[in-house]
Amino acid sequence: MEQNRNRIAAQGLGLAAISYDSTAILKTFAEREHIDFVLLSDVDSKVIRSYGILNDTVQKDSPAYGIPYPGTYVVDAGGAVIAKYFEDDFRVRDTTASILLRTFGIEPEKQEPVQAKHVQLVISDGYVPLRPSQRVSLVVNVRIPKRLHVYAPGVPDDYIPIALATQPSPAFQADPVYYPSAMNLRLPVIHATVPVYEGSFRLVETITLADAQHLEPLLDQDRNLTITGEFSYQACDDRRCYIPETIPLKWTLHVLPFDRTRVPEPLRRKQ
Repeated sequence: MEQNRNRIAAQGLGLAAISYDSTAILKTFAEREHIDFVLLSDVDSKVIRSYGILNDTVQKDSPAYGIPYPGTYVVDAGGAVIAKYFEDDFRVRDTTASILLRTFGIEPEKQEPVQAKHVQLVISDGYVPLRPSQRVSLVVNVRIPKRLHVYAPGVPDDYIPIALATQPSPAFQADPVYYPSAMNLRLPVIHATVPVYEGSFRLVETITLADAQHLEPLLDQDRNLTITGEFSYQACDDRRCYIPETIPLKWTLHVLPFDRTRVPEPLRRKQ
């Protein structure tokens, strides 16, 4: 969140995090990790309970009792929640970059073109460093030249729809690909109406990184994880369809280890 603070502010949004930790613990953590946004202390978990997000799987005699199910609320200027991102597993967290993309359509600033014959492809690159079990959204922007179209998923079997696929890996779990709504195109020559894409559109696949135990052995010596995939399509105009093409894709994610530094003993929560 700290690394995306300027991008959040550019949307007219503030940023604050709330925790059941004391102000002393939060101060120590903020200084160690160079965090400048607001950290709020909810020692008795009063606010956490009022939102109905107290983690009731934690034993009451545990020092961890009082933690919430972790998540993020996006709140507008009028105080209304316009989006929320929560997970059942407390180890899994949505990244700020993924939230900015899925809520506001804002991609990472750095993008990389990918060469193709009949379409223009640009993938998002330059993601901030991640941690194990975090969620990140991989993006492919597609631009179709004028007078051409590609077929959308859901066309009859004798058509070739576009497809985005990542190579399966124990390093992550992939959600279904997000395909935008298609337009219906009438093909008078063959008396058919089919769903197609024209112009520009965006495909998104959100992945969840594996936990540290399974992810660490799959990183290279620089702690990078390379994700490969492919985009396949067949471009057509009003007279003919061109030879189908499959384009290889690659994203490189940098993964940091967890911060396992404990706060000083006098500040730690007791049973």
